[in-house]
Amino acid sequence: MEVLYGMFLLLGGIGLFLYGINFMTASLKAFAGDKLRNALERMTKKPLLAFLTGILVTALIQSSGATSVMLVGFVNAGLMEMSRALYVMLGANIGTTITAQIIAFKVERIAPLFLFLGVVFSTFIRGRTAKKAGNIILGFGMLFVGIYLVGMASTALNLSTVIGNFLANFSNPLLSLLFGFAITAIIQSSSASIGILQVLLVSSAAGTFNLSSVFYMILGMNIGAASPVVIASLGASRGSKRTALSSVAAKVIGTALFLLITLLFPLFTNTTVVAFIERLSPGDITRQIANLHLFFNLVSSLLLLPLVKPISAFSYKCFPELPELEMESQKLLYLSPEVLLNPSIAVAQAKREILRMARLAEENLKLSLHAFFESNEDETERVYEREKTINYLNHEITGILIALHGKNLSPHDLERLGMMFHVTSDVERLGDHAENVADYTVQIGGAKLSTLMSAPAIEELHTIADKTLLVVKMAIEAYDREQFDLLPSISEAEEEVDQLQETLIAHHIERLKNDQCDPQGGVIFTDLVTDLERCSDHAINIAYSINGEKSTVAVKKYIMTRGEEND
Repeated sequence: MEVLYGMFLLLGGIGLFLYGINFMTASLKAFAGDKLRNALERMTKKPLLAFLTGILVTALIQSSGATSVMLVGFVNAGLMEMSRALYVMLGANIGTTITAQIIAFKVERIAPLFLFLGVVFSTFIRGRTAKKAGNIILGFGMLFVGIYLVGMASTALNLSTVIGNFLANFSNPLLSLLFGFAITAIIQSSSASIGILQVLLVSSAAGTFNLSSVFYMILGMNIGAASPVVIASLGASRGSKRTALSSVAAKVIGTALFLLITLLFPLFTNTTVVAFIERLSPGDITRQIANLHLFFNLVSSLLLLPLVKPISAFSYKCFPELPELEMESQKLLYLSPEVLLNPSIAVAQAKREILRMARLAEENLKLSLHAFFESNEDETERVYEREKTINYLNHEITGILIALHGKNLSPHDLERLGMMFHVTSDVERLGDHAENVADYTVQIGGAKLSTLMSAPAIEELHTIADKTLLVVKMAIEAYDREQFDLLPSISEAEEEVDQLQETLIAHHIERLKNDQCDPQGGVIFTDLVTDLERCSDHAINIAYSINGEKSTVAVKKYIMTRGEEND
């Protein structure tokens, strides 16, 4: 019965310890909020600053994995270069060692006080800031109560003999390193795995174990810390995979360089390093593990700083930029379920996915017009296939936007999100009109336009088509780069399309009266001109979304024509 009780204490203690670390990390992230994202966006322009930012941000949220996953989002959204992200990751490796240092303070005897204070702040004190601070204290308390329970279990189960026998099985450095890697890959946190190691060793029997017995295991745990980034990249874009590969490469190369130095330089052998760490805090295995964790990450990160660009270049060679066919594939390239864990980043990536959809719609409009003027039915098949992708993206992006709307976003991001619904709808309508143009080509049945329309009619269609394509191109560019200076030019070009619609239809009616054009061609002419004019309306809506509104010109037409288009 005593053994069973001890097992319950051990499992419960480890569970509470892991939950406490995760809860504290999540609470720290919530407390930092948008300031954390802004720090990563703005303070990473220079390599040294990016490195220091990685240390600071990770020290605040207590998780290099969380920092790395955020960086995956930034790189994927095009907000950060791969090399800059790698500098931040190297800093994050150092920042994450703070957790082990905190655990080494051994404040578990007063941990219940932290639990009490955390509950008081998060439950009984009003104000979001107080509640967030209370959650941080609560997580801190759970972490150390978990340590206390593991200590009780160690005494009840006499774990020193069990752990001693266990470590003896991993006396081989390679096996020890692989075991450390596997444990951290499963737990998804080097802070948690090293924390468990600290707790188990200190609770078993003081002086029974020394640092050299877990030296290689700690190195393996640091390599395993890259696993959250790898998992976040699965099924995601090539940008995410590049970030994951760079993170893993940096971990492996950093460990290899560290081990190489311990083999080649007598002053830095693993025995010398262990002796140096042990002298800093004799008899305190918990502090020694924390100090070795810090020393390894500090040395390996500094060694890797000159190698950032080569590692980044290697990741680009392994995962080059997306080919055109993948851009047109029916899958999300910049959004994934993991992205929703960081809503503010997801907003930026949603815009990138919308831009991809917009460029597909623009290309489809170009292709459909080319097929029409050349009477090429074969090209219409590609238009129809691409339209399926546009419809798929519209459905998936809208679903993500709805999910994001329920997340905790800043007022600015909420405003951007609201306009994204409109932009996505307008882009989808552009695709529909391109499909209409392809339908006209099919109606003609391969006949030359000159048999249905006069040369002036065809010339006029070319004029309004070119002007419409210009409006669409400028609108997407304005939305992409938020170029407010383009808006007057877009409005002017859109007005020209409006005037062309009225003028060209009037001209064509006169031609029909004079039997200069075929009646079937007359219907197609009028429908095509109307489609192109509506394309320019949707385009100007996209452009003016950067102002948080539709243009005054397009609003009137949007109200009048929206009902007609829902057929």
